Amino acid sequence: MPSPRGWPEVKPFGELLREAVAFHGHLCPGQVLGVRMAMAGCRALGVAEPKGMGKNLVVFVEIDRCATDAIQAVTGCSLGKRTLKHVDYGKMAATFVNVATGEAVRVAARDDARERASGYAPGVSDPREAQVVAYGVMPEPELLRLTPVLIQPGWLDRRRVRVPCSLCGEGVNYGREVVSDGLTLCRSCAAGAYYVPRTDTQGAIGTSVAPPGALVHSAQRSDP
Repeated sequence: MPSPRGWPEVKPFGELLREAVAFHGHLCPGQVLGVRMAMAGCRALGVAEPKGMGKNLVVFVEIDRCATDAIQAVTGCSLGKRTLKHVDYGKMAATFVNVATGEAVRVAARDDARERASGYAPGVSDPREAQVVAYGVMPEPELLRLTPVLIQPGWLDRRRVRVPCSLCGEGVNYGREVVSDGLTLCRSCAAGAYYVPRTDTQGAIGTSVAPPGALVHSAQRSDP
C-alpha cells in the first residue's frame, strides 16, 4: 500500500501498518485509520520517533475499537504505563500530548470520509476493502480533522494517592474517588457498576460451571 503524500516518516506507512496489524491480529479499516491518526498527531507535535518519547508522549483515545490498537502499536503508549488513556466518548478521535512542550492536538476522523472511500478505491466492490484502500491514500484533510487543544487540569497530573471507599472499602487510586454527602466513594458505588454480585456459587472461581440449561432451570425454580 502506498504511503500518503507529504508525510515526513521515520518508518514508511506500510511498515507501521504491518506492525499494527501484527499487534491487532487482522487488517481492517480501523487499523489503517489508527495508523494515520497516530502519524498525523505525532507529526503535528514534532515527534519523529514516538516510541523514544517514554512518558513524554501521552495519548487520550475516545473509543475502544480497532484504531486504538493501531495507535498503541505506532506510539508505544499503553494503559499500564499510564501514557494511553481511554476516555469513553464513543468517537473516532484521539488527542496526542507532548508532555515536554505542553503542546496537544486532537485528531478526529471525518464522518464523511467513509462516504468518499469508493472514489479512492475504484474497482473494489466490498465496502470494507474499499475503506482499507481509501484510508491509506486519502489526503489528510479529507480523512482527518486536526485541532490544537489544551488539556484540562487534573487529566495529566492526577494525585498519586489511594483512598478507601466509604461503602465497599476498596481502595481508589489517582483521584478517581467521588465525594457525595460527606462520603468518599468509588465510582461504582457512586453511580452503579458494570457488574453485580452473583447470588449463587455456580460458576464461582474454584467451582465447576453448570451447563447453561441448568442455570436457567435453577433461576426459574422457586425455593420451597
